Amino acid sequence: MALNEESAEKRKSARLAILELANMISVPMSLNAIVRLKVADAIWQGGSNAPLSASQILQRIASTGSDPENLQRILRMLTSYGVFEEHLTNESSPLDGSASERKYSLTEVGKTLVTDTEGLSYAPYVLQHHQDALMKAWPLVHEAVLDPTTEPFVKANGEPAYDYYGKQPEMNELMLKAMSGVSVPFMEAMLDGYDGFKGVERLVDVGGSAGDCLRMILKKHPGVRQGINFDLPEVVAKAPIIPGVTNVGGDMFKSIPDGDAIFMKWILTTWTDNECKLIMENCYKALPMGGKLVACEPVLPKDSDDSHRTRALLEGDIFVMTIYRTKGKHRTEEEFKQLGQSVGFSHFRAFYVDYFYTVLEFQK
Repeated sequence: MALNEESAEKRKSARLAILELANMISVPMSLNAIVRLKVADAIWQGGSNAPLSASQILQRIASTGSDPENLQRILRMLTSYGVFEEHLTNESSPLDGSASERKYSLTEVGKTLVTDTEGLSYAPYVLQHHQDALMKAWPLVHEAVLDPTTEPFVKANGEPAYDYYGKQPEMNELMLKAMSGVSVPFMEAMLDGYDGFKGVERLVDVGGSAGDCLRMILKKHPGVRQGINFDLPEVVAKAPIIPGVTNVGGDMFKSIPDGDAIFMKWILTTWTDNECKLIMENCYKALPMGGKLVACEPVLPKDSDDSHRTRALLEGDIFVMTIYRTKGKHRTEEEFKQLGQSVGFSHFRAFYVDYFYTVLEFQK
């Protein structure tokens, strides 16, 4: 191929790439639509996962008058992103008159949207990210560069995200359900691959919400005799009663209950470096010599690449910047290590046990 022909092909490829990026909003919005329509559960049907046409799916999820052609358009697009698998049958299509009818089953990606026996899936996580208040913040991402003192979410909605959630029971409930759907698979992987809770008798979970993580830890490690579910007073007031767990309300920026070990998940990433230091200082004060802080956080790789994991972590970093804190962020392993050393933790270890979170252990 001549040099000018090669350059022309590269320019064509570049133009296609930028068109895809410019239209990328179609992907999360279509995913949001699929979740709202409960398409994954309709196809799964207790594990059958038999390929269905758009018309057959609608017979299971919607009333008359729904449009199978529009659903098929969404399914085709998400098939190109690996959410569905497309099957071409020998039957003629009633939608476009073609010789083959398109049917769809769930891929491994699509199966993450199926509701399990405990009522959990990744579907609420999708919905939580695309609520109206959050969507209003995204056109203002550039403002985080021009004015990092105020989050795009605040500029769009007039107050910080956590304050806003607190006044919107439905939003708060959806966020908690979304976090449970993500947390349970992670905690299962963590408890299978991390043994740092051995010898711990009193464990404090900072930001423990409903106590789901403590429940799982205590079940796996019966040697933990007392769990302290520590969160804001209005949060723990709604927490269920769990044997062996005491709900304690407070403010992690002021003090943290004493324990042999302190656990937290997705806490540090939403705060600035100085705020993280304050939280970690309070953890340090609450621990005995030899005690440890176990923090499960998204950890950025040193190098950038186009893997699903790296993209998910970098996209999550922009989410934090836009919604929670402009200077809250996902950090590298080295950045976390330096934060720990700055408040007195002398030993640091990192354990990769999951696709997204890393277990960070800071020992006093």
